[in-house]
Amino acid sequence: MNLILLFPSDFSRDNTVTLRDERRVRHITQVQRICVGDTLKVGLINGQTGVGQVIELGSDSVTMTASLTQEPPAASNISIILALPRPPMLKRILQTISTLGVKELVLLQSSRVDKSYWQTPQLHEDKVREELILGLEQARDTRMPAIHQAKRFRPFIEDELRDFLGERQGFIAHPYARQHSPHNVSAPSVIAIGPEGGFLDKEIDAFEQRGFTGISLGPRILRVETAVTYLLGRFSSNAIN
Repeated sequence: MNLILLFPSDFSRDNTVTLRDERRVRHITQVQRICVGDTLKVGLINGQTGVGQVIELGSDSVTMTASLTQEPPAASNISIILALPRPPMLKRILQTISTLGVKELVLLQSSRVDKSYWQTPQLHEDKVREELILGLEQARDTRMPAIHQAKRFRPFIEDELRDFLGERQGFIAHPYARQHSPHNVSAPSVIAIGPEGGFLDKEIDAFEQRGFTGISLGPRILRVETAVTYLLGRFSSNAIN
């Protein structure tokens, strides 16, 4: 945990914060071994970052004064449309995109996505939020990503995709595309990434008909979570700044 993420409910006065949940208190007292008077890197969810100075340690609480004066890292200029992966992989991907600064992710049904995946507890709001917070803490970021669920492929493609893309560049990753993925793309972009086995040809055509360019990641077939990390790193250094 490289940042103690704060929430409005933690504040008792303008700049006084009391943490009572087990996870953060345990990390501060048992992992960081903080004492009264020590300082911590803190940040307000969707707000600024700064320093918290511990003024009281209880058996199950930590009280500090917070000074929030700095902006969090710049957000990535990349949004992702991702065919819903298997639940264990989804958990890791949510942390990854949060750590790398992605602020918009669409989880999409496609032909090769098992519909049972949508029933996983991992998609419950509290579980998604938990993984995103872990990613923010890792990166010392505070801005929570927006996660959208598109449980039907065709309605999303036909009714929402053009508006979602807007004026941005659109790319769809596919192992057999002729064009290799671009590098250091400065313009805002949307990347569509398929499931294990890739999108079907008709699904690729649907994206391309709406302005997306097919791109290849090279001759190796990658796991979805590897492809996400690879593309974010390759497309723009803004993804990790």
